[in-house]
Amino acid sequence: MFARRESLGQYVRLYPVTTAIILIQLLVMAAMEWYGSSQDSETLLRFGAMYGVPGIEPAPWRYVTAIFVHIGFQHLLFNSFALYVFAAPLERMLGSWRYAAFYLASGIAGNVASAWFHSDPYIGAGASGAIYGIYAAYLYLSVFRRDLIDYQTKQTVWTIVIIGFVYSFVVQNVDVYAHAGGFVGGLAVSALMTLFVKRRRRRESWDEHGAE
Repeated sequence: MFARRESLGQYVRLYPVTTAIILIQLLVMAAMEWYGSSQDSETLLRFGAMYGVPGIEPAPWRYVTAIFVHIGFQHLLFNSFALYVFAAPLERMLGSWRYAAFYLASGIAGNVASAWFHSDPYIGAGASGAIYGIYAAYLYLSVFRRDLIDYQTKQTVWTIVIIGFVYSFVVQNVDVYAHAGGFVGGLAVSALMTLFVKRRRRRESWDEHGAE
């Protein structure tokens, strides 16, 4: 599932939302480097990063814009690679619009958790919360929709999740709250989407049988 064998053209056609997300991240990074530096606090805040200052609430739009802002090229490349490899199959499973909503919801959940649990001043940015939401979706599917996830993919998912959280706690300057919040948000949205699909199928089945 996670082996990317598509050409660039095929990838863009098959996964338009993921492609757009990666492109937006690259353009935002280029703009930040043009105007200042992606590792400069003033530039990060100007381009929509999250922040926490006692007594000051960040503007609501930052919970969204911060998902597309990254702190340095290494941060950008790591998250873009994760999206390129792991997000694509989920976009195909959910469909572009549902996937876009899922991605944003997970990213916002990560930023909300980060804002709630940070007690010291901080600046936060990046797609990690949304990416951990994607990992959570695969974990949810591997447990509750085994018909969609083969055994090898299931093992890969569990490995990614374990390594991801170990990485979150071991590596310095990683926003653990955003990762955990995005993960929990991804689980919650996955459950809600599954419930919605089940209810819709029941309604359609009832309507079909009722019309006979």
